[in-house]
Amino acid sequence: MDLTNLNLNKDKSRKRKPVVDLSTMVYGKIPPQAREMEEVVLGAIMLERASLSEIQDLLTPEKFYLEGHQHIYRAILNLEGRGEAIDLLTVMEELKTMEKLEIVGGPYYVTKLTNSVVSGANIPTHARIIAQKWMAREVIKVGGEMVAMGYDGSIDPFDLVDEAEKGIATIMNSNDRGKIVPADTAAAQAWHRISELRKTDGALTGIPSGYQSLDRITHGWQPTDLIILAARPAVGKTAFALNLARNAALNRFKPTPAAFFSLEMSQGQLMERLISRESEVSLELIKTGRLDDGQAEYVFRKGVEPISRAPLFIDDTPALNIFELRAKCRRLKNKYGVGFFLIDYLQLMSGVGDNRNGNREQEISNISRSLKGLAKELQAPIVALSQLSRAVESRTEKTPQLSDLRESGAIEQDADMVMFLYRPEYYDIKADENGTSTKGETHVKIAKHRNGSLETIKLTAKLDIQKFVEFEGEAFTPPPSNYRPMRTPYADKDDTPF
Repeated sequence: MDLTNLNLNKDKSRKRKPVVDLSTMVYGKIPPQAREMEEVVLGAIMLERASLSEIQDLLTPEKFYLEGHQHIYRAILNLEGRGEAIDLLTVMEELKTMEKLEIVGGPYYVTKLTNSVVSGANIPTHARIIAQKWMAREVIKVGGEMVAMGYDGSIDPFDLVDEAEKGIATIMNSNDRGKIVPADTAAAQAWHRISELRKTDGALTGIPSGYQSLDRITHGWQPTDLIILAARPAVGKTAFALNLARNAALNRFKPTPAAFFSLEMSQGQLMERLISRESEVSLELIKTGRLDDGQAEYVFRKGVEPISRAPLFIDDTPALNIFELRAKCRRLKNKYGVGFFLIDYLQLMSGVGDNRNGNREQEISNISRSLKGLAKELQAPIVALSQLSRAVESRTEKTPQLSDLRESGAIEQDADMVMFLYRPEYYDIKADENGTSTKGETHVKIAKHRNGSLETIKLTAKLDIQKFVEFEGEAFTPPPSNYRPMRTPYADKDDTPF
């Protein structure tokens, strides 16, 4: 026996054994589908037309996996649209008119669909399964497109992320259709909400602003609302917006994580303002560092420590566009539960793409519309700061009007609330004929309020420490029973360093 040949044969036999390459297994995958469910649903509709009304708001032709089933369902919808009868014969006739009968499998296949139906009782369940399979296929499709775009070095990563989020959001929204609710059900739900509100004993229904005079009108910042805060330069828009963010994040009874997007100032400048507001130490001293050891310790304990513990997020990306903003807000909402967003300011935002063939007014209109859509998507209020035009300066009456909103009337249209900040001191206007100073007096004029009254309230601006308080002195809110004031180096000197 030739042992050499025997060994060679053994080696050859070993080489003939199949080797499993896991990297090639992907080619054996079949897209998610529910062919049998599709057959039952189409057959049930042809046997019982009433089945269509139960699933029509859930299924579109594109959600069927087989192309033939898409044509058959489209033929059914055509008949429904014309108000004609829907059965085996009319569907086949419509398919002939569409020149699709042979493509779907001929009369034999259409007839076979009706034979596969036992009962139409579970048609809504079958339709939901078909829709879920379509969603899974769409996710795979979006994922594949994102992989291809990710390898394309010419595409901006922020655009890539936004496209991915938009793709997933489109898939989710395709099945997020409103339901028709009868009046008795809607009335019962409304009464339940009213009953729950009565239990709050007049408490805020939204995010507190920190000013009782303002909350009396707004009942807090409401979810889905777009609030425009507008004023002329140097009136105190940013300072007031920072106060709103701080008051939401550090509210004793209803703290709400807040995000502040600044397109004008750096995060360091914003933090200095917040520390000045919290410690009530002059912003100028903090910015210049002219603090002795005791003052520095006081600023740290009364300003830095409380702010560092606040659920407050600051983004100072310049020229932020709406896609980037939307992506960041979604991540903050999902990861940190942020429920209040502020943008400083609207006119500094940019649109997307090349705007050379458009105009700035149209771009601002698109941005304001997108902000309103984002507020609804996140179920959170968005405060967007805005500049006013110079038309205010040319009038004898300096109080801002809605027509003064700069660059776009769409801002007024899209906003649920428009507030104007106005300081008589800014125009050297006195309180009376005796020349009484209006220093610090700030009017907050609610010029548009989709869900409430139009009023003007007064606050006192202490811009040296970047703080706004109630006009007649800061409103008192009873502290919790376990609240204890923080000790400071100046506790024996009325807690005031200057």
